[in-house]
Amino acid sequence: MCLGLLLVVFVFVPAVSGQEPEPLATPVPSPTPLPAPPPIMVISKEERAQIDAAGDPKARIRVTIELAGFRLTRAEQLTKQSAYDSASTEVGSYQALIQDSLAYIGGMKRDSNKTRDICKRLELALRGHGPRLTTMRRETPLEYAVWIKKVEEFARAARTEALNTFYGHTVVREPEKTKPKEMPTPPPKSNQP
Repeated sequence: MCLGLLLVVFVFVPAVSGQEPEPLATPVPSPTPLPAPPPIMVISKEERAQIDAAGDPKARIRVTIELAGFRLTRAEQLTKQSAYDSASTEVGSYQALIQDSLAYIGGMKRDSNKTRDICKRLELALRGHGPRLTTMRRETPLEYAVWIKKVEEFARAARTEALNTFYGHTVVREPEKTKPKEMPTPPPKSNQP
């Protein structure tokens, strides 16, 4: 009898205690977070005045790069403080400054050595900004990181555009790939001697 009671205890008690109680109500799924609004791309009046006050194109691009670097540094600081809305605003201003410099360079004479020097200066600055944007994107929540990723891609494309302007028409472009022409089949060999 004692052996039978022990058998019942060892077999049925773990089976009963292993079952989970049924939930009283079905859990409500948490809502998916909405993405943050895109950063506003605007150049402040003070920055515009500084850019316009620069006398020559070289000074203008230098001032624009300095202002863009300041905006990027400020965005990095705000990201570390978890002020993502303010950091997004700074990133938007950074993008506006880079767009402005590209538009200015686009209106310049392409074959000039001065233009090439300016493009090289911009390309070097953008090369340094790329890893900073990547680091900031990795530290940012997903809803904001999406927009930083777009600015990162924009900076990469701007760097490429600056390099293309630097090289101008001296770059040999690859021809477009076309469908290869089919070779005609040779006529069959005759068995005549």
